[in-house]
Amino acid sequence: MSKISISCLGDRVFEFSPETTALLSIDFQKEFFADGMGECLDEMRSIIPRVAKLISLARTIQCKVAHTRESYQPDLSDVSEYRRSLGYVGKSGPMGRFCVLGEPGHEFVEAVQPVHDETVIDKASFGAFHNTDLDEILKRDGIDHLIICGVTTQCCVHSTLREAVDRGYWCLTVADCCAALEPGLHDAALSLIAGEGHLFGWVADVQDVANGISSFKFVQ
Repeated sequence: MSKISISCLGDRVFEFSPETTALLSIDFQKEFFADGMGECLDEMRSIIPRVAKLISLARTIQCKVAHTRESYQPDLSDVSEYRRSLGYVGKSGPMGRFCVLGEPGHEFVEAVQPVHDETVIDKASFGAFHNTDLDEILKRDGIDHLIICGVTTQCCVHSTLREAVDRGYWCLTVADCCAALEPGLHDAALSLIAGEGHLFGWVADVQDVANGISSFKFVQ
């Protein structure tokens, strides 16, 4: 299989074949981008056009695209006692009960919503692999490389990345297609990925991905 090469942070190169790669778009729920979410809300919202570009690039080269949502049953029966103590799941707001399946705010942001038969993973967790069939779906489809984007960088993105690395996936985090709600947490999470000899994979921006794909298409 032909491989695409992406220039990454630290003069590293992430190589992947579209046939064995999936893009994970993590938690682009309307409620996470609503007014009152935090002081970095503008930064959160600013990544959406870049994420839309990244998803379009993945579709163009026929990578698998999977979308996740942090999701809990309406009766909150799948909320752990610890998570219940945090007070956010099921909290009433202008877009309905927070992180609850079926509520208006739980729907995907229009610009980056799934199309056709793309995979949707509803997770009662931060990490997308915990108590879901994501790993089974990816392995069934022969996927061993992941390109990851989403919110928030230090929470659901990083939790999913760690789970993926432990399962043996080769992972590229697209830095400018991720964001956090508090200053510094986004940068800190990216530093953790690159730390200790890039322990959690590769880091690049969406333009790096576009450049690699453009070069790949040119030589075909």
